[in-house]
Amino acid sequence: MSETFHGVIAFALMVAMILLGTVLRVRLAWLQAALLPASLIGGLIGFVLISFDLSLGFSSEDFVGFAFHFFTLSFMSLVLTGKSEASADRSVQGGAWWLSIGWTMSLVMQALVGLAVVLIFNLVSGGTISHYLGLLVTHGFTQGPGQAMAMGSIWQNEFSVENAISFGLIYASAGFVLSFLVGVPAARFAIRRGLNQNTSAQLNEAFLSGVHDKECRPSAGHQVTHSGNVDSLVYHLGILGLAYILTDAYLTQIQTTLSDVTMMGLPMDVLFSHNLFFIHGLIVCLLIRGVMNRMGWGHMIDDETQKRITGSSVDLMMVATVMSIQLSLLTAYIVPILAVCLAAATVTGLMCFFFGRMLNTLPVERAITLFGCCTGSTGSGLLLLRILDPDLSTTVSRELAFFNVAIIFLSLHVLMFMAPLLPSLDLMVVCGVYLLTFMIGAAAMWVLSPRT
Repeated sequence: MSETFHGVIAFALMVAMILLGTVLRVRLAWLQAALLPASLIGGLIGFVLISFDLSLGFSSEDFVGFAFHFFTLSFMSLVLTGKSEASADRSVQGGAWWLSIGWTMSLVMQALVGLAVVLIFNLVSGGTISHYLGLLVTHGFTQGPGQAMAMGSIWQNEFSVENAISFGLIYASAGFVLSFLVGVPAARFAIRRGLNQNTSAQLNEAFLSGVHDKECRPSAGHQVTHSGNVDSLVYHLGILGLAYILTDAYLTQIQTTLSDVTMMGLPMDVLFSHNLFFIHGLIVCLLIRGVMNRMGWGHMIDDETQKRITGSSVDLMMVATVMSIQLSLLTAYIVPILAVCLAAATVTGLMCFFFGRMLNTLPVERAITLFGCCTGSTGSGLLLLRILDPDLSTTVSRELAFFNVAIIFLSLHVLMFMAPLLPSLDLMVVCGVYLLTFMIGAAAMWVLSPRT
């Protein structure tokens, strides 16, 4: 049985790093001041252990698959969660559209900036780094680890873009770090100047330490099934497991059907690759939830339990992503990686705060939240918002519910049809579409911002 332990112990090492990160966050004031989540702290410690060969014999490659699958699970679980009342609340839709358009602009803008930085680096240094590695930064920053690895896998395996997977993971990790290094001081500055709407905002002990007091621990959800039959958590995982099986079967079948089909010379089966599992899994979960609601079975999913599964998947994705970074590649390409990441973070910050200043209401809250979403994830955007609005009394937290759906439709032409095939497309066409998308978004933001 010893051969069965490798994957289990790798998973155990990941959760042990999260536990260590939790303890350190409670004990160290400087970590509390930075508001670094336990998964990121644990991931950084795991990265150091792996780099110095102190990780029980595990290497960075052992955690790549975990990062991909937990990203996929987090998205699929999110869709299984019931429809938020906020999505039908017209009072939040203006701000939600503002956030969604800004995110879509960031998606294409970061890609163009990353491309420019790599081209300039190669020109100045005489290097030969693939310019696609510059374009990849947006999938790490604006989208996060799973999508960065998904696109990196397609580009590396299908189109021979060397080191695309590793670059994607590095970009994603750097994005999370920059999200907090820039966002936390910006939020604190806003509070000191009284720029936020919630004037009672303060960082309480539970928020700083990351651990709830014994007397005020929130509920983690309700039991749907009787424990004499099956534990409710396992039942919810079973629904997610069914969705995973259906998605895998669907993709396997359609790949066989489209194996020799091309459109304008491009292989169509790439769009149904398992590397894009999260997109197709999202659709399958949407159908499952829709059918359950239609049949009157919507109450058979507890939304709070589903949110815990989503949150746990995000934490596991984060620690696995950081532990997947290869030290040798990071040191070999440290200059262009830093240049791309700093440039992407800078233009993203400028865009968020430029359009944020035009808003009539909640300019600081929305700008800082958007920056967090565009450099880390919706979770990091929400964490930054909670510094400015601890009790979430403003509408921004509810706007994020609509935002999570709207960004899929606004960016569909990029994420579904262009990004997976990008290395096979004419670079001028890519730049033209991305630039046009940015300009249309900027025009929409110019009109929308003063009215929101």
